Amino acid sequence: MPRLFAADPVRLAGARVRGMGPDMLVAMLNVSAGLQIPEHELVERFLRADGPGGQHVNRTESAVELRFDIRRSAALTEDMRARLLALRDRRLNREGVLVLQARRFREQSRNRDDARARLAAIIAGVLEAPPIRKATRPPRGMVERRLQSKRMTARRKQARGRPGLDA
Repeated sequence: MPRLFAADPVRLAGARVRGMGPDMLVAMLNVSAGLQIPEHELVERFLRADGPGGQHVNRTESAVELRFDIRRSAALTEDMRARLLALRDRRLNREGVLVLQARRFREQSRNRDDARARLAAIIAGVLEAPPIRKATRPPRGMVERRLQSKRMTARRKQARGRPGLDA
């Protein structure tokens, strides 16, 4: 069973430490200028990675599994939460937890940074609502040209039959 670790604010890439009081510091994952995710909302699990690593590959836990609970996150607005939950993504489970695995690098710290960057990219993709589509109709002339073209094609195909077999 892989071990669960608390996230390390010192090694957090792209993090900003924000002071909330004289004795309280909270590490944040920067997604954009207006959105930071508190460190305590991220759960990291380290596991053994496949791939390169030589003789030591089966002894080190360099792969990272990063979990982010979308439904319980206080950093997201309701609109962003709904857009994230509406994503058709196999990494999103039924409980609303986004699970990312990073095992591209040999070093655990680089895999942590990779997982966090990918999480920030996914969340940044739903920051703005998609534009609302305006319903439009095709112009009357275009509809008439399309129907005329269909009539011409039908006549052309009818003319392909054998002559004199109509009666």
